[in-house]
Amino acid sequence: MNQLLSRRTVLRGIGAGLALPWLEAMGPLESWVHANDRTPAAPNRLVWLYVPNGMAMPNWTPREEGPLRELPAILQEVREFAGDINILTGLSARAANGGAGAHARAMAAFLTGVTPLKTEGANYRAGISADQVAASRVGDQTRLASLEVGTEENTGFCDFGYNCVYKGTMSWRSATQPMIKEVRPRLVFERLFAGNDANRVQRNALRRSVLDYVREDSNALAQQLGADDRRRMDEYLSAIREIERRIERAANFPAVPRPELTIQAGIPRDYQEHCRLMCDLIVLAFQSDITRICTFALTNELSDRAFPEHGIRRGHHGITHDGARGYDELTLVNRLHLRQMAYLFGRLKSVREGNGTLLDRCLIAYGSSLSDGSAHSNSNLPILLAGGAGGTVRTGRHIRYPNDTPLNNLWLSMLERVDVRVPFVGDSTGALRGLDG
Repeated sequence: MNQLLSRRTVLRGIGAGLALPWLEAMGPLESWVHANDRTPAAPNRLVWLYVPNGMAMPNWTPREEGPLRELPAILQEVREFAGDINILTGLSARAANGGAGAHARAMAAFLTGVTPLKTEGANYRAGISADQVAASRVGDQTRLASLEVGTEENTGFCDFGYNCVYKGTMSWRSATQPMIKEVRPRLVFERLFAGNDANRVQRNALRRSVLDYVREDSNALAQQLGADDRRRMDEYLSAIREIERRIERAANFPAVPRPELTIQAGIPRDYQEHCRLMCDLIVLAFQSDITRICTFALTNELSDRAFPEHGIRRGHHGITHDGARGYDELTLVNRLHLRQMAYLFGRLKSVREGNGTLLDRCLIAYGSSLSDGSAHSNSNLPILLAGGAGGTVRTGRHIRYPNDTPLNNLWLSMLERVDVRVPFVGDSTGALRGLDG
């Protein structure tokens, strides 16, 4: 095909159009920037939270195994919740190893356990992530199969030959389908609670009609495309079919009351305000049972954001390359991040559910695929696990595992808490044991 396909091409149907994903036929990417089967009992929820650039590890790791009695400087931020958390030591993100491009590999491998393909093009490839394994098995029990949020868009420097999608994406629906996170709180709110008004049925019927009619146009377009573009179109149309299923499923769920919240458009200037808005929305999503699976990237890998409003004037990534000399400043960044998690834990713990709290019915993994950010080490990772998962996890401990235990073993154990049992995720070798005491 010699003539470039217009980037404004849409699939037409009944006076409406559906925009296409980027295709090679459009030119270089860089040139444009079970309806009624609901569980009556309180369900478990899974959350994965990612922090980039490594940790000031001496100020993170407790000295002793067993009960969390003495907490190091960073963990002081969650001392109020010492009885609700576990600190896990010895886990490794082996798939993130590999020289230059450590930050891109770190986030892409965190939930997939797969080393991403080194490419700057659109042929990026990683693996299905643990959250999407869960979403594919239990997502039909809620209005949204999963929720992906963050605080930074995928812009800026791309890491040494790796597509920018890697450094800002932790959730992957398939090896070639990244789940792009939403960073604007207002849009997250609208996704959670829009469509509960009187026009919902009419709007859903219109969407179905559009999706029905675009198929004929898409089949004709596919004849003009090369093999890679046809694959992308197949994936795109698969996503459309998933939207159809979600519309069908949502129509059979009762409307969720829309909270009386005013959220400004755009991205909040203050980082803490941004994070806490996202945390509030996660709590609302769980409380309303809109979804049970969530990922939250506190910032992207390679983020060099400063936080002057919190006394941190140098960029985060730059601080990590001071090595031990930068530990004091890096500790401030690490504490700022963990402070937001203390806020989330507090909000979840304040919501009563059955005989316990929402936190009791969650399992929340917080951490990174990097430990020492200067050396870009992927072993002995900083991992915190919060919540009791319905009484299946004994909390309040520092647990040491043998060095180089695959991080994805933990994800298998988390999946078990929502009754999802798969033989492996990425490089896992078996479910992580010892969490139940």
